[in-house]
Amino acid sequence: MNNELLSIISYLERDRGVNREIIIQAIESAIQQAARKSLEVSNDLRVEIDRKTLAIKAFDTVVVSDDDTGLGFLAVRKAKTLKPDVKQGETLEIEVPPAKLGRIAAQTARQMILQKIREAERKNVYDEYKDRIGDIVSGTIRQIAHRDLIVELGKTEAILPAKERIPTEEYNVGDRIRAYVFRVQAGANGPAVVLSRACPEFVKTLFRLEVSEIADGIVEVMGVARDPGFRSKIAVKTLDEKVDPVGACVGLRGVRVRNIVRELNGEKIDIVRWSEDIKQYVAQALAPARLEGVVIDPNETRTVHVTVAPDQLSLAIGKRGQNVRLTSKITGWRVDIQKSGEEVTFEEQRETAIESLADVLDISEETAGMLVANGFLTTDGIIEAEIPYLQEVTGLDEMTVRKIWAAAQAASGVVEEAGE
Repeated sequence: MNNELLSIISYLERDRGVNREIIIQAIESAIQQAARKSLEVSNDLRVEIDRKTLAIKAFDTVVVSDDDTGLGFLAVRKAKTLKPDVKQGETLEIEVPPAKLGRIAAQTARQMILQKIREAERKNVYDEYKDRIGDIVSGTIRQIAHRDLIVELGKTEAILPAKERIPTEEYNVGDRIRAYVFRVQAGANGPAVVLSRACPEFVKTLFRLEVSEIADGIVEVMGVARDPGFRSKIAVKTLDEKVDPVGACVGLRGVRVRNIVRELNGEKIDIVRWSEDIKQYVAQALAPARLEGVVIDPNETRTVHVTVAPDQLSLAIGKRGQNVRLTSKITGWRVDIQKSGEEVTFEEQRETAIESLADVLDISEETAGMLVANGFLTTDGIIEAEIPYLQEVTGLDEMTVRKIWAAAQAASGVVEEAGE
């Protein structure tokens, strides 16, 4: 019995992470309850396990009387064999026969012991993870049930619910995964560790791990808005004027933000410079769209009206309204976008396009005018056209067209990089 008990305790202590003293106390309590139900003993029965030898002993308290009068009483003549000077009316603690107790321990107490051990394990899980909410942990997917992922974190199992998954990701059993400890909640089967990869806090914590300036408190994350799997916006500011918060998050040659994008399986990330001036803040958040004006609504609470050129409207709104929706989330203001086409004459639009192309592509206004006259109003339109076609419709020589096309591509790349 002692060797078997030692093996059980060692296994639970080593592989299940339960404290040895807790295990022994659980076994003592379980045997005590089982013995009270199965044996003719009083409610004062006490079970004791030796911490070194693991020998199990049980003691029952009886009252010495003239004769055996029922449960909890012992005749004087029997009591004197245990204690010669015992007197009637005294209480005496007698040991329950080990063989009888052994059968009880093996047959009746098993379920009670297992229940006590499970309770101890659950308490260990709660104690370990209640202070780790907000951390990122790594684990292995052990099971997939109705798109919920059961993740093995060492000796603990956690759940990544379907609603906390990134919609564009697919997993198989055995895959390694990193996730954010979202909460530890009580359940019918004990506390459950709930993970998330879709919450905004996951992105914020990834930046804290990747960007030392955030971890050191030099750069502060002011907010995160997220469309999981597609696009996130993170607003940052610096407490040190010498540090560029956006540059710190992007990293040298974009290595820092690239690592985070890789962890999020290609999710686009816009790093926004936070500002107390809501107009400037909204303008930064709506990048790469170029705005013509931002006006605070005097009548509606926390509402701004943004004016953009017609060719910038779709960029400002974003695919499925994503850009403006995330901007509203991260700023906390309702953003109303209007195009300015109806208020600007055709000639004004033409002149604006010519000046913009001349400035961006570093070409003369005459050359820019030829491009605009043939329908090329933006750098994106120039990039989408074939070089021979550009040469044919504009009448420019091949070398000039190639320089314009390369400049348009470079300018578009700068805009895209600034947005990311």
